[in-house]
Amino acid sequence: MTADGGPDRGGPPGGHRDHDHRRLHEIVEALEDAAVEAEMETGRREETVAEAKRHILVRIARVALGSAVTAFGLALLVLPGPGLVVIAIGLAILSEDVPFARRMLDRVRARIPSDAEGNVSKPVLFGGLAVTVVAVGTSLWWTFLR
Repeated sequence: MTADGGPDRGGPPGGHRDHDHRRLHEIVEALEDAAVEAEMETGRREETVAEAKRHILVRIARVALGSAVTAFGLALLVLPGPGLVVIAIGLAILSEDVPFARRMLDRVRARIPSDAEGNVSKPVLFGGLAVTVVAVGTSLWWTFLR
């Protein structure tokens, strides 16, 4: 019997947690090795493992940023603001690393009002940004300063 009244299992204290920690560490190392190997074969032909690891971190950051910007753009579809423009920006960030993002970007860009050269018209862009700034400013004032 142990001091807390539980059965004595005969192992060292915390032994089960140490085993779980070691197993998790092995899994993380295996994933890291696989990612570095894939990056060395499919990436920009990195010369060293350190370059491959750095490029993996850059990809992770790009995917996280692109996902966050795209999610914000989706929120702006129902909130005041230039939702399609922000979604296009997020998909453009994602398109370097996520294959379907380029196809989605083409679909979103087709829905954005643009001129003959394909540029977003200035009134649409600045109008949407102005509405967003006014709406966010009003919300902040209403919440904190009134």
